Amino acid sequence: MPPRSAPTERQRRLGAELRKMRIAAGMGTEVAAKLLGVPRTNVPNMESGRSGISAARVRALASNYGCTDEAYVDALAAIPSERDKGWWEAYRDRLSPASLDIAEMEWRSPRLRIAVTIHLPGLFQTQAHARAVFAQVVPPLPRTDLETRLAHRMDRKQVLDRPDPPKVQAIIHEAALRMEFGGTGTTRAQLRHIVELAERPHLSVRVIPFKAGGVPGSGQSVIYAAAAVPQLDTIELDTTHGAEFHDDEAQLTKYRAQLDELESRALSREDSRTFMSDLARRL
Repeated sequence: MPPRSAPTERQRRLGAELRKMRIAAGMGTEVAAKLLGVPRTNVPNMESGRSGISAARVRALASNYGCTDEAYVDALAAIPSERDKGWWEAYRDRLSPASLDIAEMEWRSPRLRIAVTIHLPGLFQTQAHARAVFAQVVPPLPRTDLETRLAHRMDRKQVLDRPDPPKVQAIIHEAALRMEFGGTGTTRAQLRHIVELAERPHLSVRVIPFKAGGVPGSGQSVIYAAAAVPQLDTIELDTTHGAEFHDDEAQLTKYRAQLDELESRALSREDSRTFMSDLARRL
């Protein structure tokens, strides 16, 4: 089978972790290839995510690399064992690979921590609000592209309604709540929708009011997706040039601390619901 031309973020991550283990073990690609009985060129392809690898081979490499963290190895071996094609595959070749990677990241994670300052979390957006957001893209999106992005954003919300949804902890700045995308009526409906979501037991929404003053990471939208083991956690940052994914330990530590700090400055869940309800009434 020829190498993949565009591996997913999850496939790249598996390969990167295997490379990290090999280097820690002090082994070259030729030695790793002999362990698997494959040509040497197969190893760089596996470590870049361009070639697949079975769960059995993941375990074989981990054993030969001397990795004794069973939970970590189990989590890595589970990645190639994911046989199901996610709903996001219907959008392949219609949207950017990063859009699909975000959807898969959310779907595979047992816990999401989200912090936003200007834009509301995509998982919480109503169709009218999301349409108004996409209408602000420069240059304007062709109608077909806008409708495709809108459908994808609405489909992302499935993760909140499935039988085993992830635990979601969202921190929303007052600035994002007051941005009237689509006008007053759309904003009022959007706020009420978030208040309803916030009543779900697995979903926490907390607001940072203007009076809290300056906060770390202001202006940035962050999704911290937990994995089965902390080593495989992932951070997604929204930028004007698209999504960026980070997974090195320094960045994971930094954003965990940043999210903890934001939570310490946010209103309680109950006060946040009251805050949003009152804001919707005053619009």
